[in-house]
Amino acid sequence: MIVRTLAELAIELDGEVVGDGSTLIKGVAGIREAMPGDITFLANARYESYVTETRASAVICSREPRFAAIPLLRVENPYLGFQRAVKVFRPDPYRAAPGIHPTAVVAPDATIGAGASIGAHCVVEQGARVGDRSILLPGCYVGPLVAIGDDSFLYSNVVVREECTIGARCVLHPGVVVGSDGFGFAFDVGRYHKVPQVGNVVIGDDVEIGANTTIDRATTDSTRIGDGTKIDNLVQIGHNVVIGKHCIIVAQVGISGSTHLEDFVTLGGQSGVIGHVRIGERAMVGAASGVTKSIPAGEVWSGFPAAPHGLWKRLTAMVQKLPQLFQKTRALEERVEKLEQQKEREEVR
Repeated sequence: MIVRTLAELAIELDGEVVGDGSTLIKGVAGIREAMPGDITFLANARYESYVTETRASAVICSREPRFAAIPLLRVENPYLGFQRAVKVFRPDPYRAAPGIHPTAVVAPDATIGAGASIGAHCVVEQGARVGDRSILLPGCYVGPLVAIGDDSFLYSNVVVREECTIGARCVLHPGVVVGSDGFGFAFDVGRYHKVPQVGNVVIGDDVEIGANTTIDRATTDSTRIGDGTKIDNLVQIGHNVVIGKHCIIVAQVGISGSTHLEDFVTLGGQSGVIGHVRIGERAMVGAASGVTKSIPAGEVWSGFPAAPHGLWKRLTAMVQKLPQLFQKTRALEERVEKLEQQKEREEVR
């Protein structure tokens, strides 16, 4: 069991203790589930009341003054501080040992870096390079001339097709496919003809890609994912898409070919983006939105077709009033009809 005093943990997290620094910490937990011996965290104001109710032995929080009956560990970023605490008390016990499993198939001219781990039934094709300390869990496929940077982690059944590049410290979750063919077909003489997809995918450093996400190779040139971008599960990224640095792509997003996302863009879950548009730096797209045209930098859009968020809220409010408006209109029509009939009777007289 890993045990730290709160004062020792504060040194590791670059924080300061308010209260008893000798408090013993043995684990981590959420603020509602925590038990004595655990340290928890407060990163959202709506959970402020739980600070007086939690059974935890200490709370990681921001540096703002607050009352609590238990010790506090104040840090600049409570959520990040908690993640660092998790790594202290729950180090990864399942990290694969360096080496190549006897059932793995590695081409003679492939390069396997120092301290790398190639799991059972992995295939590493000719000319491929796996960086130092990188890990391929069982069942991964690394195609010809693929380059994987140092300290990257590929979970089971990841496929990286030929000539694609993955940077350092990347994490690819189970079922990720990098470099599948882009969806390109030309119609001629009554049938579709496949357009060769001869480009590749280039993924930067510190990128994380969720389970069963697919990133298509470019028709020519490269599909690109910038440094630090985080992609959730079940995302489809089309050919020749360019995604900038530190973007957030939430689950079930679809991005059509040749779209460009600038740095720090956020796409909400189940949103879709049409091809050949540009989404500006730090723009945000709401969940389930459909983007049909380019979005300027810094703006928040939502709805289908996507529009500036304020406009979409007003339109949605109007739509919700349509039933009442219909009833009023119908009542007015009936009233007008009665007035016209009355007028006709008076004219006949």
